[in-house]
Amino acid sequence: MRRFSALAAALLVAAIGTLACTHRSAAQSNDGWIVLFDGKNLDHFSPIGDANWRIEDGVLVADKASKISYLVSKDDYTDYQIRAEFWVSDDANSGVFIRCDDPKKIGAKECYECNIFDKRPDPSYGTGAIVYVAEVNPMPKAGGKWSTMEITAKGRDLSIVFDGKPTASARVGLHDKGHIALQFGVGTVKFRKVEIKPL
Repeated sequence: MRRFSALAAALLVAAIGTLACTHRSAAQSNDGWIVLFDGKNLDHFSPIGDANWRIEDGVLVADKASKISYLVSKDDYTDYQIRAEFWVSDDANSGVFIRCDDPKKIGAKECYECNIFDKRPDPSYGTGAIVYVAEVNPMPKAGGKWSTMEITAKGRDLSIVFDGKPTASARVGLHDKGHIALQFGVGTVKFRKVEIKPL
């Protein structure tokens, strides 16, 4: 009887291990990227504000709000790379905020703001910059086309690559971990893929 119980326990452990591997592989690719938005649902995010975030034909869209709004990740992260594919109108104000300590308080002083804002009054912190941390010069334009922003946060080192070109980098220790937030300010903002790779 003991032999049978031991065999049953071993089989149960093996089955659970297989199930865990299967579940992990569905969310994480072989190269370590974890999809946070894949065009199907917003399971990894919670909304703050009243932006009309919705999914249309596999694309996350917002174009109306009474105030600046966010989608904030349910999980927090420390060291990682983020890859976001997005489209914004020429007048849009958007961005990807990282290492936000408090998921209910998002801002350029509470997080690092990786900006998407072609018409920012001070263009030194416009598209491709890390607001109040690393300026961009020359500033790339995001309006009217699909673009990719790759953000790396490893220890105190931060960097942005916009459409394959480095735009900003800094070594700073204000925030060491936290949530990720997608911003809607004005205009039209679309995201078709957001993924993260822990480092």
